[in-house]
Amino acid sequence: MDALILTIIATSIPLLLAAIGELISEKSGVLNLGVEGMMLSGAVGALAAVLWLENPYFGIIAGALSGIFMATIFSIFTINFMTNQVATGLGLTIFATGLTGLAGAPLVGKTITSLPKIEILFLSDIPFIGPILFKQDLIAYISIGIIVLATYFLKYTKSGIILRAVGDDHHSAHSIGYSVKKIRWFATSFGGMCAGIGGAYIPLVLTPHWSEGMTAGRGWIALALVVFASWIPWRIIVGALIFGGITIAQLVGQARGWPVPSQILSMMPYIATIIALTMISGRISKNKNIVPASLGKPFIDKH
Repeated sequence: MDALILTIIATSIPLLLAAIGELISEKSGVLNLGVEGMMLSGAVGALAAVLWLENPYFGIIAGALSGIFMATIFSIFTINFMTNQVATGLGLTIFATGLTGLAGAPLVGKTITSLPKIEILFLSDIPFIGPILFKQDLIAYISIGIIVLATYFLKYTKSGIILRAVGDDHHSAHSIGYSVKKIRWFATSFGGMCAGIGGAYIPLVLTPHWSEGMTAGRGWIALALVVFASWIPWRIIVGALIFGGITIAQLVGQARGWPVPSQILSMMPYIATIIALTMISGRISKNKNIVPASLGKPFIDKH
């Protein structure tokens, strides 16, 4: 049972990181559909860095920087040039898929050392809970820390309130002296960093090698998780664990030979995503205040 729970948690970490980064981005009014591309960039960047520097911790930094690089491209087009955010995000994912496939070609067949587990003294010895919560890798601890900090930041800090104000009414925020574009740049860069680390987690922990498209749609599921969580950070943990569990159930079903076509089992995480979005859409239509009012709308300075 412990092993199953640990596997579900590990599968959930990339989703959790990518989703919390996208949530901060959307809170500022930026809809970034390039999360999948940013995760792919983080994955190939992390693997290349570890093969070069022979230290898995450099993979975390490389993954973060790769995600920020892709976020920078996205921000230049959508924030500065005010291109359509949906089209630009889709274009970024297509671009990143091709670029990472090319950059990752020399890495195929090479393996790396995974991130080691870090035991927290005394706490990791607690029966059942200890090995699950206090014997994880560094990225797992970072992801929980980011969720806690994001919750506190959005609810209790002046900067978080300003970011939410930009997402709710960017013209009003601008009229009282706040730089909408600068705030959105920071939020999008943070989202890219989180997506990059989430992508890096896949080769650093889950599968220590490169294969083209190895994120396998996790970026799209992360986008759905933000909606599932109703733009509330702590709910992303619940959603990530649910979708992580569904992913593991699919793999267990294939391994145990469940009398269900393998194609249907592979579809399970995406079917669950569609069901979750369908269920939450009714709530959103009844309470439109859940969604940042300026989401997806470019900021045009009228002065």
